[in-house]
Order: sequence, then structure tokens, then C-alpha cells
Amino acid sequence: MTETLPFTEAAACLAQLGHPHRLQIFNLLVKVGADGLKVGEIQEAVGLPKSTLSHHLAELAAIRLISQTREGRAIRCRVEAERALKIKDFMARCCEGLPID
Repeated sequence: MTETLPFTEAAACLAQLGHPHRLQIFNLLVKVGADGLKVGEIQEAVGLPKSTLSHHLAELAAIRLISQTREGRAIRCRVEAERALKIKDFMARCCEGLPID
């Protein structure tokens, strides 16, 4: 199992994912897997203006939830799987003890 995130890091990640557009982008990148998507492909999928999308991608990259690599004139975005798993594990541990109905 991956090591757990400290509360401050987990809170920062969850705060960024608390925005609907960033959560949508993150979810899209999780679903497409290791190959990721080019920014134009993300824009087409989520329907955001380029400047708005760039802002959200920068926020996700700053907290290391995604990585961005240049491919010629395009930028490819990928989810940082290890970090995503740490957030998932953090939440699972955080919610231990909840009653199951």
C-alpha cells in the first residue's frame, strides 16, 4: 500500500479537486490512463474556453495531481497515478469506521 499523505497535502489536493471543472478534468485523465490527453483533446471533452482550461490545468499541475509534457507544439497531460492513489488511500483511511447500512 502507498504511504499516506500528510493532512496538509491531502487538504491542498482535495481543495483543488473541490472545483467542478478541475474534478472533471482529473476524472477524465484518470479514465484515459497512462497515455493522457493533449490539451486540445481535454478542451474538446470538457468544453471550456482555452484560457479557463489552462488555468485549471496549471492548478492541478501545481499541486502535482497531473503532469504536463510538451510534444512539439502540443502539451500532453497525464494524471500523476501515485499521487492519485495516495489521495484515494487517504480518503479510505479517513473514512474507516463509517457504519455500512
